[in-house]
Amino acid sequence: MSATERAGGRPAQRSRTGPAQPPPGPAERAALGKAARARVPRRRHAVFEPAAGRPDPVSQLEQQSAARVPELVKIRYGRMLASPLAYFRGAALPMAADLAGTPATGLTVQLSGDAHLSNFGVFASPERRLVFDINDFDETLPGPWEWDIKRLAASLEVAARGNGISGRHRRQIVVAAAARYRQAMRHFARRGNLGVWYAHAELDELQAEYQAILDPAQRKLAAGGRARSRAGSRYNLQEFSKLTHEVAGRPRINSDPPLLVPIAELERDQRDAAGLGAQLSGFLARYKRTLEADRRFLLGQFEVADMARRVSGVGSVGMRCWIVLLLGRDEEDPLFLQVKEAGQSVLSAFAGASEYANGGQRVVSGQRLMQASSDIFLGWQRTGMGPAGQARDFYVRQFRDWKLSIEVQSMTPRSLRVYGELCGWTLARAHARSGDRIAIGAYLGGGDVFDQAIGEFAAAYADQNERDYQALQAAVAAGRVIAETGI
Repeated sequence: MSATERAGGRPAQRSRTGPAQPPPGPAERAALGKAARARVPRRRHAVFEPAAGRPDPVSQLEQQSAARVPELVKIRYGRMLASPLAYFRGAALPMAADLAGTPATGLTVQLSGDAHLSNFGVFASPERRLVFDINDFDETLPGPWEWDIKRLAASLEVAARGNGISGRHRRQIVVAAAARYRQAMRHFARRGNLGVWYAHAELDELQAEYQAILDPAQRKLAAGGRARSRAGSRYNLQEFSKLTHEVAGRPRINSDPPLLVPIAELERDQRDAAGLGAQLSGFLARYKRTLEADRRFLLGQFEVADMARRVSGVGSVGMRCWIVLLLGRDEEDPLFLQVKEAGQSVLSAFAGASEYANGGQRVVSGQRLMQASSDIFLGWQRTGMGPAGQARDFYVRQFRDWKLSIEVQSMTPRSLRVYGELCGWTLARAHARSGDRIAIGAYLGGGDVFDQAIGEFAAAYADQNERDYQALQAAVAAGRVIAETGI
């Protein structure tokens, strides 16, 4: 199967003896989606039953940890123990294995692979406008569109339970998100290819409907004039001042081990391979080749000032991740890049291997396909920064480019419902760019059968998530794995 077909595209059909046949039209594509209802009735998406012989989730997490920085793995477990939602965020692999056994129509899209509610947020477009979109693509891969919407729905159910929201309101939150996904997909099915490609969610346009979901810290961004002041160069300088200090007249990244460790300390303490600075510098020089010519030119006007290993997130803790400080015309012109390890997607064992040999290219290509506006410095490269010079793949992007995640832990039922609807719309737009939106929209239909089924699935999977969370707690209590909390 070609890459285009796996991503849900519509390549021209060629006969062995004649010219290319025209691709199917909208009516044929809609008929394809409706026919899928006979194979996979929409009601079947309600069902989740753990498979016989379901793998131990702790063993799956240990399997992932084997390739990670050993002294950081305990931080990952500690962060996952913070709550069932924190566990869910780190347990993309166990859920991928579970989703592989659920009904699927055979209609594929480019998946996020980890579309939980905290992997959506606000960041800056290249045009310096604030947009809302998916912001994590570490697990991206072509696969069944159902997997992303089910992970989003389950995360909303888990978050709502953590916020003490009643069962009735939890169901309303999840069903509303699924409904918004369905309605948006049917809307995109009626639009032309360019209309879908240019669709985006700018914060200015979302204020009236979505301002209620912004906590006091983020409301600055939803208030026109104040958003502009925060979104200027002053924001970069504020981040610069938080992350650096001055040594002999030159900026240096702060030290806060084990979460933030300057490269000089890593080399001095010999906790990682010697010569990391030289390796990273060489990596950056090669990474530039994956950028467009104008962006290579822009990046060439900056010089490296310092580097550090940084720990962030939940599920990715232990993966090798660096921040690189570069300076432009002077110290009032800083640029931070994040260099993050990219291994195989957790979906690869269930959806097939990526067409890209480089994991960083897999992430970058998926992000560019799903996001309406992607970082101008998004690129990838391979380097020998693993143990004993082992080759590892990385991708590069700007670090904290006005990026803000929405705080969900204290959301009211109404706020979480509105936020879930926004995530549902955004996910549908991302899927519509890469998959057959007409067939998927026709499959979903105009009624709420699919929405209600997803509501039931989310509740069932949240129960499983709680059992898995308790299994990790038990493993820590028994000394099977070591967790360091509060970091």
